[in-house]
Amino acid sequence: MNRKDLQNLAEERLGDAEVLLANGRYGGAYYLIGYAVECGLKACIAKLTQAEDFYDKNLAKKIFQHDLEQLANHARLSAVIEQSGKSGPLFEANWAEVVLWSEESRYEIHTQAEAEQITKAVEDQDHGVMQCIKQYW
Repeated sequence: MNRKDLQNLAEERLGDAEVLLANGRYGGAYYLIGYAVECGLKACIAKLTQAEDFYDKNLAKKIFQHDLEQLANHARLSAVIEQSGKSGPLFEANWAEVVLWSEESRYEIHTQAEAEQITKAVEDQDHGVMQCIKQYW
């Protein structure tokens, strides 16, 4: 899987989440929107690697996980996210919403309001998390 694959997968998961949300499948929408962010962050990490680099096993262990805050750190976006939050409280609130997501959400029931809230936090055209990520992927 390469950077372009991860970008495409992020976009596909966003679309999947929208379809699920529109059809009342709130838990699935919540779960997939988080995976869209995860794929976007991993695309940012992929951009930082060079094709000629020797495989870094320790880095691979760190990025093959699902913690969005840790992935943002490995994507070297922590400072960008922090600065964006300081200059825009709407982005800060959106990021705070998104980092609550975890892989374990697949075992949880989520309401319409929760699914709509995280989707808005990710997709907001002006202050959304995915808009920020796309600048660096």
